[in-house]
Amino acid sequence: MLRSLAARNQFAGFLLAGGIAAAVNFLSRILFNQFLGYVASIILAYLVGMVTAFLLSRHAVFAPSGKSVGSEALWFTVVNMLAVLQTLVISLLLADWALPLLGVESFRKEIAHAIGIAVPALTSYFGHRYWTFGREQ
Repeated sequence: MLRSLAARNQFAGFLLAGGIAAAVNFLSRILFNQFLGYVASIILAYLVGMVTAFLLSRHAVFAPSGKSVGSEALWFTVVNMLAVLQTLVISLLLADWALPLLGVESFRKEIAHAIGIAVPALTSYFGHRYWTFGREQ
């Protein structure tokens, strides 16, 4: 019972840290998009959000793993590169195909990107819990 409660609280903390990182991601994409194309802006914004998420996850969500910072950073990057592919594919499919098909034109890139950011939350949590910040055996 206590273990289940702790796991739920950790997931809530992960979602909060991820929400903060997602807001940083989303807002920086809008800023980058003033100077760059949509795809490049999504990728750069994702990197800014990823650094924010790593720092928050490492210091506020997960217990010390016993791994080096470099090892955690490497696994964090691997998990997030898989997530950025999810984000990019979903954002592009929604912005270029699904939302126009539904007649959504206003803010379609913003809507598509917000959904694209949200989708990898669960897969990333488990990746970070077991690979990035999981205790060494």
